[in-house]
Amino acid sequence: MQHTTPLEHWLAALHASSDRLNTAVGNLSDEDLSRPSFADGWSIAQVLSHLGSAAEICTTLVERGLEGDTRGPQREDLLPVWERWDALPGPAQRAAWQEADACHLHLLDGLTTDQRESLRVPYFRGLLGLADYTGYRLSEQSVHAWDVTVALDPTSTIPAQEVELLWPRLDLVATRFRDAESLSRLGPRQFAVELTDPQRMLLLDLDTELHIYPCEPAEPAGTVSGTAEAVLRLVYGRNRPQDGVTVTGTATLDDLRSLFPGY
Repeated sequence: MQHTTPLEHWLAALHASSDRLNTAVGNLSDEDLSRPSFADGWSIAQVLSHLGSAAEICTTLVERGLEGDTRGPQREDLLPVWERWDALPGPAQRAAWQEADACHLHLLDGLTTDQRESLRVPYFRGLLGLADYTGYRLSEQSVHAWDVTVALDPTSTIPAQEVELLWPRLDLVATRFRDAESLSRLGPRQFAVELTDPQRMLLLDLDTELHIYPCEPAEPAGTVSGTAEAVLRLVYGRNRPQDGVTVTGTATLDDLRSLFPGY
């Protein structure tokens, strides 16, 4: 049996997420593209524009890394890209996303073995190896794809394959995208995170900083319970009443919604 590397898992998930989103939006009418997505204040077309401009920018960053250029993205370079994408009408935003996304994936697929091992991408978070870089890209792609698909189908979820890959990265998201005022109000406390599908127990530590650890708390102040997919979306600021996440003890679900406002 051929061995599949972790990087190949990330790349396969990126392709799967892209294909699924393309299937969902490929035949939408202009009116449907203008419908609100789950991303606050963005239409479906605007989510595609966000993903498309990111794909264009990231293609440039990967090419820069291949040339040994370590310059990270600068705001003055990004603003004209965002302005150009924002000015497009909805159908053009969809078409431009399809083209930019395909170009980005084609570039990643075409890397040689040596390039995969040596490449350092000058990303927003610093120089990243290819596996870490694709982790960031999948995080962006999966969650924003859900913003679109759930607007079209309320039963939509992030697929289990992507949830499994994104969970080990969730501490990075939780640490960065948390509301400081809510953290100060709720901490210091520890909560048990009880995942029901698949079954697993973790620790949510609220202190000077916030972290999610792969262990059980000794004396939890309460429990956060739900499927791995639903709890992941809670941390990404995308919880809904029908998601089935429950919170017991000295905090409420509304407290955690405030703590995790998302992006």
